[in-house]
Amino acid sequence: MVKLRLKNMDLDELWRLHEELTKILAEKITGEKLELENRLAQLRRTEHLGKVARPEAKADRPRRKYPKVLPKYSNPSVPTETWSGRGKQPRWLVAALRSGHKLEDFLIAKTEKAAGHKVRRGQHS
Repeated sequence: MVKLRLKNMDLDELWRLHEELTKILAEKITGEKLELENRLAQLRRTEHLGKVARPEAKADRPRRKYPKVLPKYSNPSVPTETWSGRGKQPRWLVAALRSGHKLEDFLIAKTEKAAGHKVRRGQHS
C-alpha cells in the first residue's frame, strides 16, 4: 500500500485523487450490487422450485388465549394509566423512577384491585 502525504498535496492533486477514488468506489459498489442481485435471483429461483423447504405457520390451530392480567401499578396523577408489571415500563413510570421515586410507590392497593372482583368467603358450619 502506498502512503500518500495528503497534507503536502495541492488542491488540484487532491481533487484528482478524490475523483479517481470516487470512480473506483463506484465500480466496486456496482460490482458488489450486481453480485448480490444475482445471488438473490438464484435464491428466489431455488425457492420457487421448491428446493427450499419453509415451515409454514399452522393456520388451522387457533391462538392460545391468555388470562387477563390485572394492573399492579398506577400513575397517581392520571389514575387511568396503569401497568401490569409485564413488558416494557410505560413512559410515566420511567420518568418517575428517574426522578427518584421507587416502584413500590406506584403499587395499587389490593383493595383497589379486588374492587372490581367479588371476593368469596368460605362459610364454615
